[in-house]
Amino acid sequence: MYESWIRIVSFILLSFLALPVESLPKNKGTATTGTTSNTKANAAAAAAASSSGGITKATDGSTILDKTVTINGLSIRYKISAPAKSFTAASGVTGAAATANSTGTAGLNVLLHGDGGQSFFDFPNQAVQNNLMGVVVLAPNKNLFWGGGSGLQRTDGVAHAAAVNSLIQNQLPKDMAFDPGNVFFTGVSGGSLLLSGFFVPAFGAQYKTGVVLNCGALVPQVNVANAATLATSMKIHFQSTQDELALLQPAIPKAITAYEKLATTAGMSAAQIGVTQTVDNTPNGGGHCGFDGKGFVTGVQLMSTNYANIMGANATGQVTGIGNVKKTVVGNEALKFTSAT
Repeated sequence: MYESWIRIVSFILLSFLALPVESLPKNKGTATTGTTSNTKANAAAAAAASSSGGITKATDGSTILDKTVTINGLSIRYKISAPAKSFTAASGVTGAAATANSTGTAGLNVLLHGDGGQSFFDFPNQAVQNNLMGVVVLAPNKNLFWGGGSGLQRTDGVAHAAAVNSLIQNQLPKDMAFDPGNVFFTGVSGGSLLLSGFFVPAFGAQYKTGVVLNCGALVPQVNVANAATLATSMKIHFQSTQDELALLQPAIPKAITAYEKLATTAGMSAAQIGVTQTVDNTPNGGGHCGFDGKGFVTGVQLMSTNYANIMGANATGQVTGIGNVKKTVVGNEALKFTSAT
């Protein structure tokens, strides 16, 4: 009798294991974020999808360097997409011709991914665009959450923001030649929370460039350094969707209002604010970060592809499938949401 039960149980287990992967339960969507039901298993799987190190080719033919260093006691993995000649000999890139700590002619677009790391592995900004070379940085914690913590509580935000700044100021000049006065930023979901809540308030004034905050934003969580300089010299674009995550629906308008207040306090007129701070949440139907009305990955790629149209010197604001996204935040602080995802 006992042996018969063993045979039955064994048969059931073998039958389950034989099922195709597609038949097993999956999380909805292609991206993971701490503002949704992301699990540690998802983060671990994402991290295992690509090992650190190596030199590969980008979609535009430029070279991608994948490297990990220790900064401020944190293990920071990052990828750079640039012409081979822009790298230094120490990078190991064939055709490297730059000298360490030298100024190059091109700037950077530094992207911080959403929770779980999807956009780090996708590297949506890898093509050199508008004279900006692409950089993506992986969050230095086990869950791949920028700022650590979860949801809107980013408990390691100060440390993570400082590490990103040190990467740009101290490490990247050893790897490549770039223009330090032309370093722009892109946030995706949790990466936008880190940028708006910690990095931009602490370091934005020293860069005097711009940041696109995709599908996420926080009011400054730290004291704002040189608030007047930040407000007058840093362009900020808030991009969301009408069917944004319920958790983020109140947070994004609050962040818009907070940054607009910095500009008002700096003495800027409504017209001036309209140039430096813009917002759009026209897209609907794609959910969190689904700016193309389809989904996370393709939506994030859409914004990366159109980055120059949002942050360029002569940006038109036109994004394929959306229209002009550069609407002034003045009078548009209270975004309208249709449903929660």
